[in-house]
Amino acid sequence: MCRHLAYVGEEVPLGHLLTVPAHALYRQSWEPRRQKYGTVNADGFGVGWYAPQDTVPARYRRSGPIWADSSFPDLARVVRTSALLAAVRDATVAGADGEAAAAPFAEGRWLFSHNGAVRGWPGSLAGSVPELPAELLLSLAARTDSALVWAMVLDRLRSGQDPGDALAGAVSAVAEAAPGSRLNLLLTDGKTITATTWGDSLWYLAVPDGSRTVVASEPYDDDPRWSEVADRSLLTATRTEIRLTPLKEPSP
Repeated sequence: MCRHLAYVGEEVPLGHLLTVPAHALYRQSWEPRRQKYGTVNADGFGVGWYAPQDTVPARYRRSGPIWADSSFPDLARVVRTSALLAAVRDATVAGADGEAAAAPFAEGRWLFSHNGAVRGWPGSLAGSVPELPAELLLSLAARTDSALVWAMVLDRLRSGQDPGDALAGAVSAVAEAAPGSRLNLLLTDGKTITATTWGDSLWYLAVPDGSRTVVASEPYDDDPRWSEVADRSLLTATRTEIRLTPLKEPSP
């Protein structure tokens, strides 16, 4: 259910991360190597990136498969950035809301993606939604499980929680309401990357000189420096540091 990737580091063309590597996100849309659920990610894609001196990221999203967008390779070749978040989508419910359902979701400086699925969606979360402000519910970008999970994360960020607590809190709430959900979440503000593993794969590549840190559902090449993140983990990364913390199972 989806593949995603976040990057912070030296300024590079989007394509150096998304299209050029042998097993880049572009190829993962039809031939992922480590995807546990689903085989083709053709229900939309998106990339959000940060321009110099601008903390609000730009986004490019489409409702169809990335390989069908003839404009994207040119965009990826010439647009440069020092931070991005990108995803290719395999929808929990096919056809829901088109482009609006494609990650990354965004507000202000934040970009967010969800790799996974909420089990029993939408009924399983019916009792969990009232904790969210009506304004936030009414402004959901799409009627999908990922959009609601993003709303739960965003509500926590707005209340002043740090990114790690916001992701961990949302994962705990959804996992308690809908056991068996897969909740690999990915969040960036262009400076840091925060992610969770909860039911699917996650890897990171951290170059010691600080030139790049990549966090992704799976490696985009065969560089031996890629490291796999254990399930039920919270990852926080910058250009120079990786921190891993176990996530607690929700109370029975």
